[in-house]
Amino acid sequence: MTTTQDNIRNVAIIAHVDHGKTTLVDRLLWASHVFRENQQVAERVLDSNDQERERGITILSKNISIHYKGVKINVIDTPGHADFGGEVERVLNMADGALLIVDAYEGPKPQTRFVLSHALERGLRIVVVVNKIDRPNADPEGAVDKVFDLMVELGASDEQLDFPVIYASAVNGYARLDPNDGNMDMVPLLDAILEEVPAPEADAEGPVALQVCTVDHSSYEGRIGVGRLHSGTLHEKDQVLVVKADGGQYSAQIRKVYTFENLGKAEVPEAHAGDIVAVIGVEDADIGDIITDPENPVSMEPIAVEEPTMAIVFEASTSPLVGREGEIVGGRQLKERLLREKESNISMRITELEDRSGIEVAGRGVLHLSVLMETMRREGFEFQVGRPQVVYKKDAQGNKLEPIEEATVDVPNDYSGKAIEVMGTAGGIMEDMASDETMTHLTFRIPSRGTMGLKTRVLNATHGEAVLFHHFKEYGPYSGEMAGRKNGAMIAMSTGKAVAYALDTLQERGRLFVGPGDECYEGMIVGESAKDADMVVNVEKTKNLGNQRSSTADKAIQLTPPITFTLEEALEYIQDDELVEITPQSIRLRKRLLSAVDRKKAAKK
Repeated sequence: MTTTQDNIRNVAIIAHVDHGKTTLVDRLLWASHVFRENQQVAERVLDSNDQERERGITILSKNISIHYKGVKINVIDTPGHADFGGEVERVLNMADGALLIVDAYEGPKPQTRFVLSHALERGLRIVVVVNKIDRPNADPEGAVDKVFDLMVELGASDEQLDFPVIYASAVNGYARLDPNDGNMDMVPLLDAILEEVPAPEADAEGPVALQVCTVDHSSYEGRIGVGRLHSGTLHEKDQVLVVKADGGQYSAQIRKVYTFENLGKAEVPEAHAGDIVAVIGVEDADIGDIITDPENPVSMEPIAVEEPTMAIVFEASTSPLVGREGEIVGGRQLKERLLREKESNISMRITELEDRSGIEVAGRGVLHLSVLMETMRREGFEFQVGRPQVVYKKDAQGNKLEPIEEATVDVPNDYSGKAIEVMGTAGGIMEDMASDETMTHLTFRIPSRGTMGLKTRVLNATHGEAVLFHHFKEYGPYSGEMAGRKNGAMIAMSTGKAVAYALDTLQERGRLFVGPGDECYEGMIVGESAKDADMVVNVEKTKNLGNQRSSTADKAIQLTPPITFTLEEALEYIQDDELVEITPQSIRLRKRLLSAVDRKKAAKK
């Protein structure tokens, strides 16, 4: 018999980058006395991963819980970026409601739209939190109107459109029912969660039914399946039946059961229906697996994990400078590290190439892949990767299909023509255009191939004013060849340090990627030529001194600072015959074949 578990609330948090989600959660934790009064606590507790703090984005979904008025509130963090959309779709399965956090000045943004559309599809109750009402240019009422318009556009039901609104300033630690009511604590928001988010409906007496929504990994315990217990009571040492997504079944014993308490997990002898739990003992737990009663198995809707759309090959570094900056350079260690990633990172597909020359890693986009590379270089790895390639498929008739994305661009009206032009050259087809007094909102259908390097080009064309967001939509017909980089590369002819005199003459022929004193090697890309052909250059050339020289004949050398690439920019910049060399200290671009003679032979073939 299904009953309401009144002592539990499961709520997801949806917010655009930098709209205050993580700060707000900090304040809720303080309000529910999770921390001691004198405890030293890091700001933005949820963004515990170094890269999350630096990039200001949530990469991994996390669970915490707070207790308020005898009710346990499970708070489920959701990544805002579509490259981590695989996380989004699954974690929303665990929630009954969602806090939608929007900036009082900016209103809802394109990234919010992606997660919100999934939340509305699942029928979640939305509580709107208008944050940063203390900002001088805040317009809380305007932000609420924009949220209403967005929800209408996304097809929200009448019930969902009748959403409660809480006004907050997470930095100052208060939430209010009215922007000017003077309240100075978080109680209105906590009360709204209890009143507005429905308690989970669950059959406490029924057979055990738990669907794994995320998979954690512990070096001590192995795989940890996390999901919502839809019915029954789960005890440690229980014998269970695991039903895989493909219909396969096997028996397992639950070794440990955890629930989420405050910022961590707490081991419990039993977990009850409606709660979010983590189980250890299901050795190859996977997304969508159903853990159920062997005597009375329960079937549930499968969870679809979106397929990877972009692949990249990792190889051991063959650079002449290998081993100078990284501690781990061997191909075997690289393979072991990536196969370890395969254990815990379900949204990536990691396979060894048939010729064993490298490991192919397929993910949801360049950002998704670069986060793994950044993690590895911080661990001391040195390796090289090729150009990202989209993952093609074939339909029943054998026609080639490629991943298609939906891209949205918000741009000031003055620059909308420029943005449309750039999107068109990248293969984008405009599907919608709407504008108000200042901004134009554009929607495009664009092949995933066309999104590589697109953000930089759109920002350059619009003087940094545009906001671009894109996410995978579907596989569609292959749209033909696309133009690559227009400019050729400047390639070093020898190994040694770059000299200012040589760079001074080279900067007239293009843009440089290295500065004086930088280590270079034969085949390394040291700049971009102004022409479309590659050119081999000497970065070590020094001035020949004659015996007639006067001391005043030397002109002062003025070098333009070299262009430095982020990991994502480097991946998007290279061509098929080029590689990115990644070390803990450097990101270098190079030709796959370092010798000019070898490159000529390959071109003739």
